[in-house]
Parts: sequence; C-alpha cells; structure tokens
Amino acid sequence: MKAVFLDTASMGAGVDFTGIRASVDELVLYEYSNTADCTGRLNGAHIAISNKVRLDAATLQALPLLKLICVTATGMNNVDLVAAQTLGIAVRNVSAYGTASVAQHTLMLMLALANRLPLYQTDVRNGLWQQSSNFCLQDHTTLQLEGKHLVIAGSGELGTRVAQLAAALGMRVSFCARPGHEANDSRATLADLAPEADVLSLHCPLNEHTQGLISRSLLHALKPRCLLINCARGGLVDDQAALEALMSGHLGGYGTDVLPQEPPREGHLLLDALHQPLNLIVTPHNAWITPEARQTLINKTADNIRRFRQGN
Repeated sequence: MKAVFLDTASMGAGVDFTGIRASVDELVLYEYSNTADCTGRLNGAHIAISNKVRLDAATLQALPLLKLICVTATGMNNVDLVAAQTLGIAVRNVSAYGTASVAQHTLMLMLALANRLPLYQTDVRNGLWQQSSNFCLQDHTTLQLEGKHLVIAGSGELGTRVAQLAAALGMRVSFCARPGHEANDSRATLADLAPEADVLSLHCPLNEHTQGLISRSLLHALKPRCLLINCARGGLVDDQAALEALMSGHLGGYGTDVLPQEPPREGHLLLDALHQPLNLIVTPHNAWITPEARQTLINKTADNIRRFRQGN
C-alpha cells in the first residue's frame, strides 16, 4: 500500500518516520500541503496521513483508491467524516500521545497565572523593582493554589492527568458534566460549578456542543478572579468576552495555547492585548511538542496503519 504524509513539517525536527515506513510498501513525504494540493499528491495513494491539512468531501470523492486517513492528532475536524464514511474510507486518530506534555504545559500556565508572572515580569522589565523602596514587589495579589477549586471540562486522558497534578498541589478538583450531554450525566454542569471555580481548565473537544462553551454569560458567572486556561481548541472560548472580563478585573488571568485560526496570520485581539499590563499568556499551540510526545504520535500512527492492514 502507498501512503502519503501531507504535512511532515508539522511534526517538527528530529522525528523518526521509520515505523510508518515499515508499515507500508511506499511512503511519500511532503513538508507542506494545502487542500488544493491533495488530489494530485494523493493520486494513487491508499493511505493519507495528515496533521492539519483539510481533506474535504470533494477531495475524498476524487480519490477512489483511498482506504485510510490517519490523522496525526486527536481532533479530526480537518476531515469531512461524513464523506469519508459514505465513501468507505476509514479514519483513525491518535489519542494520549501527548498527555504528559500537555498536562505539564497546562500546569505551567496555571502556576504562572496564579503567581501573576506576566505582570511581575512587566514590572521588572520596566524597572519598578530597581526603583522600589521595599525589597520585593507586592502590587499584584497572587493565588495560593493549595486548597483552591479546579474545575475541568473534559474528563479524558488529558483532563485526568491535569487533575492528578493539581491534586498533588493540594487542589480540590471537579469535572463538569459532558457539555451537550448533561441530561445523561450525573455530574454538576459547568454552569453550576462556575461560581465555585478558582481555576477553570478546558480539555474537551471542539464540536457543536462546545463551540463557544466559555461564553459571555458563563464568564460573568465565574467566581471573581478565577483563572481560565485553554489547552484544547480555540473555538471553545469567546475571546472578546474573555479579554473584556480580564480587563475589567472579573477574570483573574487567562492562559491559552490555542486560537480559532492557526497560525493567526490576520492577527488576533489576544495577541494585541499582550502589549497591555494584563495577566495574560498566549503560547503558540506548542503544549504538545516535547520530542517524546511527537515521536509517540508517529509511532502510534504506524500502529494504526498496521492494525488497519491486519483487518483490525
């Protein structure tokens, strides 16, 4: 079987593709592709491998030999799943490849926001410590995480690992009911838990139930000075409302590793806001990029191909 990897550059440097190469008869690698390239590049291929390249219905319909799409990620929103099912094309993703990496990044954001690191770094950069009459700066009230309440949306691998790390810090952890399925979930809803949360961390998929999950009304319902962390998908949060809540002081801090459009070539209001003295951190969707996580992702993709070829 012939496999084509459409966007190897997204895997970063130092990744070994030996496992995938050993799982197929022929492997063609492209560093970058867009949807318009796919019909030509996947012509004659039985397996398409994509991290973020969009595979729409028109593309899939033009590829009669395609039997398997391997998404080198957990989210599969770059593939038209309905069209794939109609055409008999299997789609496989990879979960739990970056659990330790993303959980570590989430904890980093939580600790940095709790200690008002963006604000104190700005103060030091602007010379306020050097000019202080006291030995330390205390202008921004920090948050001791021990004993505080962490609410998590998403109780899968990532949410569970973040809960374990938070518990080690002495935090109390609650998982909210699965968004969109509250009627069949015995846990408290996110709306019910919002007024109690000292920290809210998002680890749920982006779908019709979670698009705009952190809305203006939900932000208003949050406990004052709550910290918001998003290491899931950009569309989960109304960023305009979150920025307004941060600027007004109602939201205590906002850390995100994701934006609705990536890369944000047209800019984004949160990027503009980084120039203001706010407890705000934006990282470039790199929570998952430890070398260990990236290699695990490739190895698990190879496993998916082998299982498919074995009929599993």
